[in-house]
Amino acid sequence: MAGKLARSWDLMKASAAVLRSDKALLAFPLLSGVCSLVVAASFLVPVALAVIAGGYLGGERTRHGSALVYLVGFGFYLVQYFVIVFFNTALAGCALRHLRGEPTRLSDGLALARSRWASLLGYALIAATVGLFLRALQERLGLIGRLVAGFLGLAWTVATFLVVPVLASQDVGPFDAVRRSVELLKRTWGENLVGNVGLGTAFGLATLLAVLLGALLIGGAVALHSLPAVVVAVAVVAVGLVLLGLVQASLQGIYAAALYHYAEDGVVGAGFEAALLESAFRPKR
Repeated sequence: MAGKLARSWDLMKASAAVLRSDKALLAFPLLSGVCSLVVAASFLVPVALAVIAGGYLGGERTRHGSALVYLVGFGFYLVQYFVIVFFNTALAGCALRHLRGEPTRLSDGLALARSRWASLLGYALIAATVGLFLRALQERLGLIGRLVAGFLGLAWTVATFLVVPVLASQDVGPFDAVRRSVELLKRTWGENLVGNVGLGTAFGLATLLAVLLGALLIGGAVALHSLPAVVVAVAVVAVGLVLLGLVQASLQGIYAAALYHYAEDGVVGAGFEAALLESAFRPKR
């Protein structure tokens, strides 16, 4: 395990090198975040009304209100997943082009994602169904439901880790993309799982450190009894956390694209070492 984590750290550094050489990749998670906020805001009012209807109406109307909550919730999951998958596919497409040594432009990634919109919508539909099912499981079965949903959610995350690069690279349907992701996973030592956990752990610690530093900064501004100082401190902390999230999302997209590129084509992408990727994608015995 220590060796896997060390290789995952090296893969993350190689991904960071790609991001440093092509900082435009940060635009895709930024656009995804902005659009996700717009989607969340557009669903907030109907969801609130549905919850109120479910809470204050009795009998048959209560059941209708609950059904409406699930219906609106499914719609939210569907649109939100589509937005996220759309921009992640654009990111993966540009990352793959960079790994092949080809020039990358923001418009190229967006054009690629638009050309795959039907497959992306189909995958978003699958992901929304799974997400709603897991949430219902958590709500109806209590602690056991949360444990089962957590296990199933982890299995789903692992199985679909390479779906986005597959969709970005191949003109296939959503079920074929999931199937191909699982096939690639079976051929590996699970480096993609360990690497993703490694990225999450590293950025989790970085986020915790940023929050602590931000709390000290804001606390110092409050101690000065200066409203402008507090506003500036809050703004600096908020911008810092947003940038940290953008970098994490970009590195995860580059990481998945690099692993997929080597697993599928057997070619080492620009910025990555052959020995590193060979150890990540070595056939199981």
